[in-house]
Amino acid sequence: MSEEEILQIFQRCGALLEGHFELSSGLHSNKYLQCALVLQYPKYAFLLAEALAQRFSQQKIDVVIGPALGGIIIAYEVAKFLNARALFAEREQGKMALRRGFEINEGEKVLIIEDVITTGGSVKELIDLLRERKGEVAGLGAIVDRRPQPSDKQSFQYEYLLKLRIKTFSPSDCPLCKQNIPLVKPGSKGKERGLP
Repeated sequence: MSEEEILQIFQRCGALLEGHFELSSGLHSNKYLQCALVLQYPKYAFLLAEALAQRFSQQKIDVVIGPALGGIIIAYEVAKFLNARALFAEREQGKMALRRGFEINEGEKVLIIEDVITTGGSVKELIDLLRERKGEVAGLGAIVDRRPQPSDKQSFQYEYLLKLRIKTFSPSDCPLCKQNIPLVKPGSKGKERGLP
């Protein structure tokens, strides 16, 4: 799938929103990607997962893990293509943790899958968690990479399907706040404000 085809899917599903948003990182933005609006359609989840899985098909992956909530569906779908276990990590007392009896066995090759990477904070927490459990980080995949700058070189394979450069602002320097545009906090880390 080309980046243009993926962007068209997001637009068709109304998943590329414009306004004034507070991201899970605490930063503000004039655009927000709501991957759940795309992943609610199994045909799109299938296509995106297949495209991501193909990028890692030369590796032997034991486990695919995604952070709750955004990474759960796409990680599960990628795991089906790679014939791997599908897990998710969730916050427990503010820190990413494995719950519900999930385990990472020592030496297992683990692929981290995210819906959208903005700052990479959740991914870093997952990497730390996997290393604590003595799992081997085999790679990182995302539907969308929206980081403003590329990060440092990784010691593992990193793949994304769509790169979007969307401006973000600190709350203290946000031009949208200065224009008194109502702030919307979508996503899973807090009650949604301002959405119909």
